[in-house]
Amino acid sequence: MTYVAVSGLSHIGLVRDNNEDSLVVGPWTLCATATESPQTLVFPVGTPVVVAVADGLGGHPAGDLASSLVVRLLARAGPCQRGEDEIREILQECNEAVYAAAADSPQLMTMGTTVAGLVVTEEQVLAFNVGDSRVYRVVPDGIEQVSVDDRPSDGVLSRHTVLQTLGGSQEFSAVEPHVTGAPLSTDSRYLVCSDGLSDEVPTDEVARILHEHEDGRAAFELWKAAIEAGGRDNITLAVVRLAD
Repeated sequence: MTYVAVSGLSHIGLVRDNNEDSLVVGPWTLCATATESPQTLVFPVGTPVVVAVADGLGGHPAGDLASSLVVRLLARAGPCQRGEDEIREILQECNEAVYAAAADSPQLMTMGTTVAGLVVTEEQVLAFNVGDSRVYRVVPDGIEQVSVDDRPSDGVLSRHTVLQTLGGSQEFSAVEPHVTGAPLSTDSRYLVCSDGLSDEVPTDEVARILHEHEDGRAAFELWKAAIEAGGRDNITLAVVRLAD
């Protein structure tokens, strides 16, 4: 039987006052809180399994609320996500839900979040994102990014400027999610993470850790590398492994 093992954690880091990241793994959610060690969940491949990280927008109100709302919606809709069209539809619904929640309370105006993740089905692995949270695939000579950063292509502000998010504006703005699919392959591995990891730890170091470790140990070592780099942002990640 083919199965998917997911090892995830979410941590406040060393600088921020609260955690605005949230994580979903199948029906399990970790909303704007922290784990002290990686948690590993295993699912048989069959019913679609969603694994995603939502990173609430810093400098905006209620990023934790926005990210929590999105992962809960993804958890509920996960078993129905069998193709690109369904993923695009649920991400549009997430965007609408964030704006609707903000409209109910003036103090929540412009709250928003990024999101990135995977849906594992019987036939394929679908990667998706809105914003600059990332999905990587482990390849023989390193890792390759399969998500698409919604950031300016160059310029000194590119690291801190996100061009597309769920919510985040005073007036409603539709999103164009990035969604790509690949055939299901056993012995394949992925990393889903917020920019608290990808901005702080060089890609070659992330690749080294993923090639040396698996599952919970890989998640722990990635978190440790982000902390040793300064832990300037919330750190949320999930290591995904497919096997027989």
